[in-house]
Amino acid sequence: MRPDGRTAGTERVVGLGTIAREWGRIGITGFGGPPAHILLLRRLCVERRRWLTPEEFEDGIAATNLLPGPASTQLAVLTAWRLRGAPGALVGGVCFIGPGLVLILALAALFLAGDPPLWVLGAAAGAGAAVPAVAVQAATSLVPASLGRMGRGRGARARWAGYALAGAVAAVLTGPWLVLVLIAAGLAEIAVRGGRGGRGDRGNGENRGTGGSGVRAGLPLAAGPLTLGGLGVLGAVAWVAFKVGALSYGGGFVIIPLMRDDAVNRYHWMTDGQFLNAVALGQVTPGPVVHTVAAVGYAAAGLGGGLLAAAVAFAPSFLFVLLGGRHFDRLRADRRVRDFLTGAGPAVTGAIAGSALPLAASLGYGWQWVVLAGALLWLVLARRGVVLALLAAGAAGVLAVAAGLPPA
Repeated sequence: MRPDGRTAGTERVVGLGTIAREWGRIGITGFGGPPAHILLLRRLCVERRRWLTPEEFEDGIAATNLLPGPASTQLAVLTAWRLRGAPGALVGGVCFIGPGLVLILALAALFLAGDPPLWVLGAAAGAGAAVPAVAVQAATSLVPASLGRMGRGRGARARWAGYALAGAVAAVLTGPWLVLVLIAAGLAEIAVRGGRGGRGDRGNGENRGTGGSGVRAGLPLAAGPLTLGGLGVLGAVAWVAFKVGALSYGGGFVIIPLMRDDAVNRYHWMTDGQFLNAVALGQVTPGPVVHTVAAVGYAAAGLGGGLLAAAVAFAPSFLFVLLGGRHFDRLRADRRVRDFLTGAGPAVTGAIAGSALPLAASLGYGWQWVVLAGALLWLVLARRGVVLALLAAGAAGVLAVAAGLPPA
């Protein structure tokens, strides 16, 4: 790695204008979450422009999977950092995040309005009905890699099932304390494997090249709202966003039960139905799922709350890369870190699956269960795309209210 952050294979400085244009294009077209973002970044940096080698790109994926927060955003920041150092990271990251943020705030203003049009209510109720199915699909997509990483022995499979069950139960019952269960699972696996330290074989048991399926864990600091109470609504918005960006792990969807507990139960900024709408907006807009927190911030404090939530949630991604990028390779080569991730992985998978239960319990109309059943068939059995499923579910909601069904 060169001092300015560029890799040894980068023979020329990439202009900031080029980075802004290319990363902005991915921010506009990046529908489909982390897998789509990683594919687009790889096509740009490895295949089309050849700024990075395949090995360098995969190392970047593995490194960002060790960090809390949105992995695909961190990968976008890291790849830009490798091309042009800190200025490239800032420009690339902002251009990657910006388009989706603008769109989700505009949609939040429409969907969360005090008296939205009837068709908007129907579209929101329909898309929200499909969200539990999205959670189930997100969880099932993690199972093969997580099982492979754990190992094939009977004891390893039993531990995997135990960690997954603990994560699922925690997602339903523990609210912000879910992350303590993820930590416990990781520490338990370190203990089982003997706490071996040192640097290990990089190719042994790593889930390389999988992007958003990387597994991570962190602290809830649940007492935070007590210490921030004097700062009012904006202080609470900032705290919730900080937990999403700096203390949540396991890919985009594991933040959903954490945000729901704060937005619906603790602060009462949103109803269950409105939160489902916010999650759906985060899925159908380009960019990372973490954009959902901007809709939550908008519900709490309007446009200023949405912008504050986004700024706080994404700031750690920039700081992790700018301050720690040079140390990523050493961190991911530590065997104890890999053992921790092996144990936390099943717990995260279970937590994401478990989040589907309270989300489904939020459905208030009979026709929404029909939409949910269709979404499950489309996403889990047919393994088709999330964006199309949510758009179709929203259209079904519009048809339902047009036929006189509630919320008409």
